[in-house]
Amino acid sequence: MTPRPASSPRPSDEARPSPGEPNAPESPRTKADPAPRRKTAAKRDAAPAADSAVGRKTGAPAPAAGGSGTGTRRRSGGTVGGESADTRTGSAAPSYDGTPEPSFAAAAGEAARPSAGAGEDAVSAPGMQARAASTPATGADGGTGATAPNAPDRAGSSGRDSGMPARTPSAPAGQAPAPTGRSRTAGAASGALPRAGADAGASTGRGAATADSGAGAGTGAGGTTGPRPIARPGVRPVPPLDPGERQRLLSGTHHDPHGLLGAHPTPDGVVFRALRPFARSVAVVAGGLRAELGSEGDGLFAGVLPLSKIPDYRLAVAYDESEEREFHDPYRFLPALGELDLHLISEGRHEELWGALGAHPMTYEGVAGTRFTVWAPNARGVRLAGDFNFWDASGFPMRSLGSSGVWELFAPGIGEGALYKFDIARPDGSHTLRADPMARRTQCPPETASIVTASHHTWEDAEWMAHRGDRRVHQSPFSVYEVHLPSWRPGLSYRQLADQLPAYVKGLGFTHVELMPVAEHPYSPSWGYQVTSYYAPTARLGTPDDFKYLVDALHRAGIGVIVDWVPAHFPKDDWALARFDGTTLYEPADPTRAEHPDWGTLEFDYGRNEVRNFLVANAVYWCEEFHVDGLRVDAVASMLYLDYSREGGEWTPNEFGGRENLDAVRFLQEMNATVYRRCPGVVTIAEESTAWDGVTRATHHPGPGGFGGLGFGLKWNMGWMHDSLGYVSKEPVHRKYHHNEMTFSMVYAYSENYVLPISHDEVVHGKQALVSKMPGDWWQRRANHRAYLGFMWAHPGKQLLFMGQEFAQGAEWSEAHGPEWWLLDDTYHSAGDHRGVRDLVRDLNHVYTANAPLWERDTDPTGFTWVEGGAADDNVFTFTRHDAFGNPVLCVSNFSPVVRHDYRLGVPDADASWQEILNTDAACYGGSGVRNADVVKPEAVAWHGRRHSITVALPPLATVWFRPV
Repeated sequence: MTPRPASSPRPSDEARPSPGEPNAPESPRTKADPAPRRKTAAKRDAAPAADSAVGRKTGAPAPAAGGSGTGTRRRSGGTVGGESADTRTGSAAPSYDGTPEPSFAAAAGEAARPSAGAGEDAVSAPGMQARAASTPATGADGGTGATAPNAPDRAGSSGRDSGMPARTPSAPAGQAPAPTGRSRTAGAASGALPRAGADAGASTGRGAATADSGAGAGTGAGGTTGPRPIARPGVRPVPPLDPGERQRLLSGTHHDPHGLLGAHPTPDGVVFRALRPFARSVAVVAGGLRAELGSEGDGLFAGVLPLSKIPDYRLAVAYDESEEREFHDPYRFLPALGELDLHLISEGRHEELWGALGAHPMTYEGVAGTRFTVWAPNARGVRLAGDFNFWDASGFPMRSLGSSGVWELFAPGIGEGALYKFDIARPDGSHTLRADPMARRTQCPPETASIVTASHHTWEDAEWMAHRGDRRVHQSPFSVYEVHLPSWRPGLSYRQLADQLPAYVKGLGFTHVELMPVAEHPYSPSWGYQVTSYYAPTARLGTPDDFKYLVDALHRAGIGVIVDWVPAHFPKDDWALARFDGTTLYEPADPTRAEHPDWGTLEFDYGRNEVRNFLVANAVYWCEEFHVDGLRVDAVASMLYLDYSREGGEWTPNEFGGRENLDAVRFLQEMNATVYRRCPGVVTIAEESTAWDGVTRATHHPGPGGFGGLGFGLKWNMGWMHDSLGYVSKEPVHRKYHHNEMTFSMVYAYSENYVLPISHDEVVHGKQALVSKMPGDWWQRRANHRAYLGFMWAHPGKQLLFMGQEFAQGAEWSEAHGPEWWLLDDTYHSAGDHRGVRDLVRDLNHVYTANAPLWERDTDPTGFTWVEGGAADDNVFTFTRHDAFGNPVLCVSNFSPVVRHDYRLGVPDADASWQEILNTDAACYGGSGVRNADVVKPEAVAWHGRRHSITVALPPLATVWFRPV
């Protein structure tokens, strides 16, 4: 593979006392799930792979010490606990059977070979120092095995291991022998080593090459002439890295750091290389023995040990005067992500994407740590930064897994609670620090780091989950209480809300709650509709498990949970999704398509497989991981039309010359089909404000325009909301001129499956609260409010009411303080007025749920019949609703402020009498108390085209429901 040009390194930060090392516990605080046993894939740019890997059980025997095979080893794949593969130029690498070596001495003995010089001694020293040894041994000349102070950064080499020229810098002239013990010079420290024979300290063989000079610097037992170089018995220097490779590695633009770092078998032994910026010393430790690596400068340490196979080793690292600590080497592991995962990601069909990308604590090959993966296909390099390395990413480069665009690193010792981001090298060589798009937990805004997390919640809603799909939502009672969690009871956490919200909603009789967006967002006044972390519940109220606890509590109370979901656009924050890898990745490349003209945000590129997969999997994620029962999809209209809020010349037609966004159509169809297939009982709801055909039609049923349906379960009826609110906001004397605004909805009521929404959007930004939209004095406004709710609950379609409107709050909603609960307090003189409206909403829900004609045939035209829809002069609307057996409920709304006595209504042919089951003018609700206390018997008087009729009293500004008895 032709190497990519190296970028300029970033300006280095001020040196820190001990950067680059995990300060988290060596293993996660909780038991991690085992990694999946799947094959892995990576970039294959060399010869075909052979079965071998660091620390992998393959069963293949190790090659002889002098076996053939030269070149650079590249890791290319493997499985957790299964087969593995390496790609080496020219030959297969020796394999490791996974059995810890009894001692390095035995391995060194097996690998003993003549040194480069003719007649020189064979290597007999194991090359590893017993860790218990504290006193350096001395040779015949009294020298020690300590490292000389001010030793050069790079060890010499004959170049035999990789065919590169040897680097043989000489020791500084006149340099005195080093004192006993470890030098404090960064990168040049070496503990005293036991001698291999009487003259081991002066050996001139390659096995005794020193950090100060090239091979053969020593002279033997008789002493030295001039400063005597210090020998590391058995540890040989490594040829220097290619300058281009080194530059890319250090600048964070190398696609395969694992090919340079870690342990790599060669014909001459095992090459160890570590990148530990600012470290004083790095040693390889295994089986109670250790070997110091020589410094190559810039935080690189390397050495060749005379071993036939790669041991189960750790790195012992020391910084300045700090105590030495041991760590597992992140670069000894094969990819912890399977080939199937990568294939599905590339095709945009990974329905459990959250399990493949992001940060996942796990135990991999017996080592506890966290697997980090991120999709950044146009990055020149990606590194990992976090609190575990003092936000210095230079020592944690990630590897590219081939053409998938995924970068991966398994980081041992990093567990739950660790903060992290990805340091991404853009195509122009500059760097950007980004939060994880797949983060499942984040810091609380304004902080922006991602957090390693794993769920420990034990669900207790098995009964709910087992039966939520027993009956279709269209044929079930469905009344929704819309909630903005942060402001419903300001200051409460998810768990505290779980103690109050379920009981309140259940007491009011609502069947579901709809939560305004709970995914993490940086700007609170956006109410959650500008999302930066699509897979993380907002940390403002607690952890992901805390949110699960809230959903669990709602389910146990018999309340379904719908979550607002925002796939239409995302904000431009430079630490989030916008130009994530330095290119237009999640957004379209065409700026006229990318910019959302209304909100100053960016639209998603729905035509890109990986982006579409990111969103489809996210929809499934909320339903499966958080047991959410529905998704209300925001701003669907802005997704469907290329010319949405754009003037002529500001948009480009689709391939057929139309204004439909065909990519968005395909995305919505795939999302709905996937959610309904995987999550029985879940409903998707579209906030779609146009007359797009087939929003709630099945995706495989084409409509008049040739499109299949979008596949939503329900759609907000924005037309009904707009028209009906316009009607009730008029003075009663003028309403007869707007009568059709209340009846027009029935012209299209069965074209889609509708929800009737009085949502947050209707009670903010100068639109006034629902009760404040009504004309008249305080009594009349409340009466209008109650009558309107009664009409809404009886109209075909499901109901949604925003918090605060259930008790006629007069002020607009504000996310800063939420509902005005004080209006219900006994100390407030009008508290009874507000409690009366709240009691009506409770009774509306209970009577509605108990009477199937009001909900069972919401989507069936046979479930509704006008009795009188043209009484404009009276401001009266009369209709019947029917269940599957034809049983009726008679609904009458009088939007005039006068009592209409003996008002005659035609009724279905029946011998039954009619009983009032709900009256919004009841005195207990704050009304005037005009009622039909007795049952009303039909008369054989033809009226409204029916053979029988009844006469009733219609209260002023009220809705009354009757049923036959």
